[in-house]
Amino acid sequence: MRIGIFSDVHANIEALSAVIEALRRDSVDVLYCLGDVVGYGASPNECAELVRAQAAVTILGNHDAAVAGRMDYSYYYEAARHALDLHASQLSAENIAWLKSLPYQHVVDGTGVYLCHGSPARLEEFDYIFSPEQARDCVPMYDGLGQLTLIGHSHLCKAFEFAPGDVIELQGPPKTFTLRADRKYIVSVGSVGQPRDYDNRASYVVYDTVVRRFEFKRVEYDIESAAQKIFDARLERNFGHRLFIGV
Repeated sequence: MRIGIFSDVHANIEALSAVIEALRRDSVDVLYCLGDVVGYGASPNECAELVRAQAAVTILGNHDAAVAGRMDYSYYYEAARHALDLHASQLSAENIAWLKSLPYQHVVDGTGVYLCHGSPARLEEFDYIFSPEQARDCVPMYDGLGQLTLIGHSHLCKAFEFAPGDVIELQGPPKTFTLRADRKYIVSVGSVGQPRDYDNRASYVVYDTVVRRFEFKRVEYDIESAAQKIFDARLERNFGHRLFIGV
């Protein structure tokens, strides 16, 4: 089975539409979203509706949890809080109810694939994993990990390979790699709507569960339109500017 996975849409309908179309061309069998459908961008309802229509399962992200009233976000910086408040006021009742229903994790039956938004070590705290030091927090739970745990949250493309008692980062990371049967992996899939690795193309991944082959993918989208919508919505202008440089 070929599965398509994407994360951190952040209300960027232009990027999301490009990713969904690219995944169709990649002939995947099923789609999964790892959360943060809302926050930062200018199209929360449009993105929520498209993800609801396309993804078999969507995981709860921290921005989703904030908008749905499932976490305290008073400590977020002002511009991020403003975007979340605005999205909470704009989202339809159906989309709010959907966000309230999202799970913290999901196991894809029969594949060894585990899905969550941040670190699987503390699901409800949305901890980041973008360094080997952070990945090491998951070493004690090695036996409970699936062969492949897919996460978002950091907006970065990162891959970590685990053996009992140890973890290494796959440098690059490689655009494609095959999972070793005697290892486990945690992979951060990057961001659809707000990449932060100095590549402004929308990020997504494809995993073939039969041959255990993993692919990082990127696709161009209409950044000018996405940014202009942010400017017109009177959101923090940097949310639009950063789309052009991917940071």
